[in-house]
Order: sequence, then C-alpha cells, then structure tokens
Amino acid sequence: MAGRPDEASGGGLEDSPIMRALTQDHARRRELEGRRFERPSDTRVLTIANQKGGVGKTSTTVNLAAALAQGGLSVLVIDVDPQGNASTALGIDHHSEVPSMYEVLVDSTPIADVVQDCPDIENLHCAPATIDLSGAEIELVAMVARENRLRNAIREYLEAREAEGLDRLDYVLVDCPPSLGLLTVNALVAAREVLIPIQCEYYALEGLSLLLKNIDLLRAHLNPELVVSTILLTMYDGRTRLASQVADDVREHFPEQTLATTIPRSVRISEAPSYGQTVLSYDPTSSGALAYRAAAFELSERPAP
Repeated sequence: MAGRPDEASGGGLEDSPIMRALTQDHARRRELEGRRFERPSDTRVLTIANQKGGVGKTSTTVNLAAALAQGGLSVLVIDVDPQGNASTALGIDHHSEVPSMYEVLVDSTPIADVVQDCPDIENLHCAPATIDLSGAEIELVAMVARENRLRNAIREYLEAREAEGLDRLDYVLVDCPPSLGLLTVNALVAAREVLIPIQCEYYALEGLSLLLKNIDLLRAHLNPELVVSTILLTMYDGRTRLASQVADDVREHFPEQTLATTIPRSVRISEAPSYGQTVLSYDPTSSGALAYRAAAFELSERPAP
C-alpha cells in the first residue's frame, strides 16, 4: 500500500513551508511581544528607494514606520510620491486642498505646517503628498539649489522641534517615486541612509546596478554622506526555489546590508492600505505584520553608519 505523499517524499508536515512559517510567526510573536526598541543617538534619516516599481517600497516605508513607532520610537514619514500611497496607508488626509510636501518643496512652507498625526499609531507622524506634487518636478527645475530643498526643510524642522523643546524624532523615513526625477534626487540628498526593498522574483536585481550607480553619482556630487545601509527582501515565497535563489544571490552580493528578516508575499499587506491602515493595525497577528516588526527591530539594533 502506498504511503502518504509526505511519507513517500521522506518529509513530514513539520517540514512543510506552511509549518515552518507558522513556527517562525510563533517565535517572532513571543520575541517581540511588548518589546521597546532602543533609541538611536541621533535622528536617522532613511530614504526608501528603488527605481523598479512594484517591489513593496511604499509598503516597506509605512509598515517599518509603524513597527518602529509601536516599539516606542518617534517616527516621521515624508511622502514625496505624487500618488500619495504612503499617506493613504497611514490614514492621512491628502486631497488637493490639504497642505502637503508640495508647499514645502515649492513654496518653502515649514514641514511643521503640513505634518499630521497617524490616527491609529501613537508617535507616528506623516507629511503627506498630494497630486500637486506631480507638477513639482517641473517647478523645481528653475529653482536655486533645487536638489537641496528637502534636506534644508528637514534640517529646519528638526532644529525647530529642538528649539521648541519637543521630543527628538528617532527616525525620518522618506517614500519617493519609482523613478530618478528631482523628487527622488531630493529624497536621496536629504538622507544619510538608503534602504532598498528588493522583491524575491525573477529580474529582482535588474535595475539595482543602475540605482547603485546613480547613488554613487549623488554621493560624488551632492551628498557625500549617503550610504546604502539596508536591503530588505520582500514578497518572499518560501514554497518556491526561485525566491530562495534570489535571496541567496542578494545576500552573497550584499552580506552586510541585507537584513536577515524577509517579508513574505501577503494578501494582508496588500489589503491594508485600502482600509487606510498599515498591516500592523489591520491584522497585527498576520505573518506580514510580524515580519515587518522583526525587520524594524533588526534595523533599530544596527548602528547608524
């Protein structure tokens, strides 16, 4: 009589990808329950960038921000993508009449005048994007020091908070468009660190070499302090050999930058923004939420470059 499929293959249910994922989720839940993250010595400014679309860039921005804030840190998300998806996911009002990063970049409005509090998560704030930003690329072209507009605005905001006796921000995460226009250049010039999400799929490394070359150019001409500090593997499917192969390739090329945590391909992560929430608010016990919490903890444990 033929054995069951798992017996015939020499493995049991405990060796299946589903059981491994459940075991990992249980361990993460235990490890992260009630954990407070250590504050950095200075405000860390990270731009989340990838010129390839659909890699989980905005999901990574908002969910890392939410996880850091839930860990007891003070976090600001700056949305400079005209689509405003990060603003949507954080439940932030960003219709065209709302003061936004457009006014900050084009009219020199202080960031303090546009920041809103995230309704679901304490200590999480957002400077939203509106559709007006789509025209900012053209308007910035004629401006003096056009590449430094965001850097100067962030610096002035941090100094103003200190002067007013407000608590120091621990993290500023900048979400930018999936292209290398003036908005993305501003985001990269404003940051000390770049976090690159890479999806675990075919062509994942396509375009990464171009992004790294562009970062090298920016470092040489506009921001010598800029470093690629973090790479996060997203949309990981443990059932496929391809995902493991892509993860191994990325870790081989970037061993120091790549986080040990991978973000699984998850329906919950995709659904959450349509409810104006991060996955940590929408389904806090899901694999996606636990993975982003683990990634945020790992990021917080790494020293700033």
